[in-house]
Amino acid sequence: MGIFSKDIKTFDDLFVHTLQDIYYAEKKILKSLPDMIEKASDPQLKQSFQTHLSETEGQVKRLEQVFQMHGTKAKAVTCPAIDGIISEAQEIAGEVEDKEVLDAALIAAAQAVEHYEITRYGTLVAWAKRLGRNDCAAVLQKTLDEEKNTDKKLTALAEARVNLKAAS
Repeated sequence: MGIFSKDIKTFDDLFVHTLQDIYYAEKKILKSLPDMIEKASDPQLKQSFQTHLSETEGQVKRLEQVFQMHGTKAKAVTCPAIDGIISEAQEIAGEVEDKEVLDAALIAAAQAVEHYEITRYGTLVAWAKRLGRNDCAAVLQKTLDEEKNTDKKLTALAEARVNLKAAS
């Protein structure tokens, strides 16, 4: 079912499809984070990615909870956006030899992922409320807050140390 598919007939269908999209994205992120942890050389960056790996595992469980609360089976649909973001990140990381520059590239890639997730979760929270599903919105809001916090931490890390090292 594509985003503009005839299979999406109602606002609820669109909500569920977007849940399925972010569910796919989170599972792809779970698979890519260990590689990012391995490639990172900055200890704080490694720790940040490790923390986010644990958070992402919890986010997948929360999505499964929202599917259940909404009376829908947890199912993923291919998300070309996250596939593209991750593919681009892997390509760039494969081209960077300088470890400090690689750390800056990894942060940029991680933030591209975070920004995608922030848009999706923000939309899902708003839609859940509009559908009268404040229970689902509250669960999704926890993840949205985590994603925003991760983005802020990555920005602080980039500005305080990683970008400085990469530029020198």
